[in-house]
Amino acid sequence: MELRERLAGTQTPAAASDSAQSDSLVELKDRIHMAIISELGPRLYNESLSQGTLREVVLADVRQRLAQERGLATADRERLTQEIANDTLGHGPIEPLLQDDTVTEVMVNGPSDVWVERSGRIEKTGVRFTDEHHLRRIINKIVAQVGRRVDESSPMVDARLPDGSRVNAVLPPLSLSGPLLTIRKFSKRRLDLGDLVAINSLTVAAREFLEAAIRAELNILIAGGTGSGKTTLLNALSTAIPGDQRIVTIEDAAELRLNQDHVLRLESRPKNMEGQGEIPIRELVRNSLRMRPDRIIVGEVRGAETLDMLQAMNTGHDGSLSTCHANTPRDAVARIESMVLMAGIDFPIRAIRQQLSRALDLIVQIERFNDGSRKITTITEVQRMEGDTVTLQDIFEYRLDKESADGRGQLVYSGLRPTCGKFERNGVRLPSYMDQHSFGAERMAPAQPAPVEHPTAGGSAYAIRPGRVERRAVR
Repeated sequence: MELRERLAGTQTPAAASDSAQSDSLVELKDRIHMAIISELGPRLYNESLSQGTLREVVLADVRQRLAQERGLATADRERLTQEIANDTLGHGPIEPLLQDDTVTEVMVNGPSDVWVERSGRIEKTGVRFTDEHHLRRIINKIVAQVGRRVDESSPMVDARLPDGSRVNAVLPPLSLSGPLLTIRKFSKRRLDLGDLVAINSLTVAAREFLEAAIRAELNILIAGGTGSGKTTLLNALSTAIPGDQRIVTIEDAAELRLNQDHVLRLESRPKNMEGQGEIPIRELVRNSLRMRPDRIIVGEVRGAETLDMLQAMNTGHDGSLSTCHANTPRDAVARIESMVLMAGIDFPIRAIRQQLSRALDLIVQIERFNDGSRKITTITEVQRMEGDTVTLQDIFEYRLDKESADGRGQLVYSGLRPTCGKFERNGVRLPSYMDQHSFGAERMAPAQPAPVEHPTAGGSAYAIRPGRVERRAVR
């Protein structure tokens, strides 16, 4: 009987009653939500109020309004209270997912189709939005927080949440299944290289080498596929940068979180509604050269800015870091070549490869395995040119353990000694298993001339001495 009624396009009395009750709850939820927005208004964006205090104010207001409504079950009343508070202060139905530390990615494929990633595995949830209008309202709220927009004239946007999580949204007509929202969450606790060792993403020996490479100011490119953990690894590598160096970070959407004091964060800007005002990453890379950086960190290179990054590495900005999409170190070299050609300058391939071989020192390959784990699979040194080919040398490589029941392997030292002269030039010792010789880390300190002070906002200044930058109090 039930099947015949569905085929006939009719509803049972019970189903019709449930649908009517659901519609009434949706109408009540929207009405109270709009009333709270109009009443509290600017208080919702008052930075002097903590999120906890603001949430308590909203919850009290919602409970007071719902108390005036009759015929509501206790369970429905409490559920509506939380949902309205999440819509007002958070991100609607997906707010609990964003607060769940076990969730690393939230994927919204329409109002009633929400998926998450936990421990590297993708699973469907029972979370759903009221309708497309509800989902688009949450998307607009997210992108507005960072001064961006998304509508029919500009139906794609990259943004970020206040905690640095990466957001991508696509609207119709580009999306044929309604508004799409993808949020790549980042851990609230910033991982360092020691944490990556603890989760078996790299070994102790590889960690020692990477820390030495950072101190020796090697230029490092991190390569990997989508979701392989490139940004997480970039953040972890940055923890080894000395705290007295001036660092400039350049990103499409600011995601990096560095703990050093002297960090300048730059973020690209898209076009406005009139199609003007765009500031691409390439312009930011060029401008960063005038900011006296010790190191330049580009979140990801994907176009013509690659040429400017290589030129920066070749003009005294050693120790720079970046990421790119590539499946192997050799593929990363080929991608760098093609992206340099996107700059529109007719460079001979040999000239591009020569510049690349002189700029890059290391390529760190990271991969995501079928079980959801992320591991560094190769640490490769970029060497000199031989003919028309850039030679690569694997310092560490991932080798499968044939005797292992699960077929897993580990990152092992290849036995080859790095040939990069920056270790010796900067007085950094290689790990003992690589070289037993000391490069004389204790060097004679040069005479210290009077520092040149550069005042900045906030009552402080940075004094430049040969080879380092010091923070000085300003009175």
